[in-house]
Amino acid sequence: MVESQANYLEFIRQAGIEVPLIGGPMYPCSNPELVAAVSQAGGLGIVQPVSLTYVHGYDFKKGLEYIQSLTSNPVGMNALIEKTSRRYHEKMERWIEIALESGICFYITSMGKPDWVVKKVHAAGGVVYHDATERKWAEKAVAAGVDGLIAVNNRAGGHTGIASAEELYCQLQDLNLPVICAGGISTPESFEAMIDIGYAGVQMGTRFIATEECNSPLAYKEAVVKAQESDIVLTECMSGTPVSVIDTPYIEKLGLKAGRLSRWMLNHPRLKYLMRMFYLVRSLVQLKKAVKDKTGARDYWQAGKSVQGVEEIVPVEDVVKACANKLFNK
Repeated sequence: MVESQANYLEFIRQAGIEVPLIGGPMYPCSNPELVAAVSQAGGLGIVQPVSLTYVHGYDFKKGLEYIQSLTSNPVGMNALIEKTSRRYHEKMERWIEIALESGICFYITSMGKPDWVVKKVHAAGGVVYHDATERKWAEKAVAAGVDGLIAVNNRAGGHTGIASAEELYCQLQDLNLPVICAGGISTPESFEAMIDIGYAGVQMGTRFIATEECNSPLAYKEAVVKAQESDIVLTECMSGTPVSVIDTPYIEKLGLKAGRLSRWMLNHPRLKYLMRMFYLVRSLVQLKKAVKDKTGARDYWQAGKSVQGVEEIVPVEDVVKACANKLFNK
């Protein structure tokens, strides 16, 4: 218990928060009100820039100002840094500059080499955590100078990992950085279990879809509540890599495996980026349509296996405070 407490105390010190809980960045579900509500409740809400601008229609700077008008507590930012195009990379650089100017000090990097983000953020006195699904990616992130790791396990929603939470912690615990568990957590009990393993905190995504502050369609929220672990499947047809979604008629039509030509292109050293870009653009468009369609007819819903523990739609504060009570009132 003493060791696990030291782990999460370091994380909450770095993030400037009260509860070692991150509201995971979600495309398309991270609307400003949801991000702010997680931070206001004592956790750390994370801005997902593409979701903020492309889905929810905000100018990035004005969107940050709106979120910060809803809470005086810290918020963080997610930076997907894979160089799919020069234009996107330049846009991400600008978004990070704006976020730093806005006083955001906590960054989660994904899908790329985070060295340039670390350099920018450290110069401004901030911290960078990096997504890692296995040790080899964690080691690269450590070499780039990150301050912590987001351990994405095989129960996560969206882009999922390959190892269990327990296996992944064993892989990463000797890297001497705070490690956050991402995947499979939706209840105070599962939150407490990850802290007891030694994780410095947890990242919840799916649980926050089924909240009052999330503005995704009611049909999406209800699907999360109704779904069981067995309803979660992996599809390669959204981004070229496995993505965890609720099994629906649309997903069945889309398919779970990339076609022969697509797989060949994804394995080609020069063509893989073109294929990933095609998948990315298609999924961005479809997911935006799904989250904007309040009828729920477009059942294109990302979620993780933590749906098993989601039983009702509640305020964000209830989720965060239940976890805090479980941790601090032992």
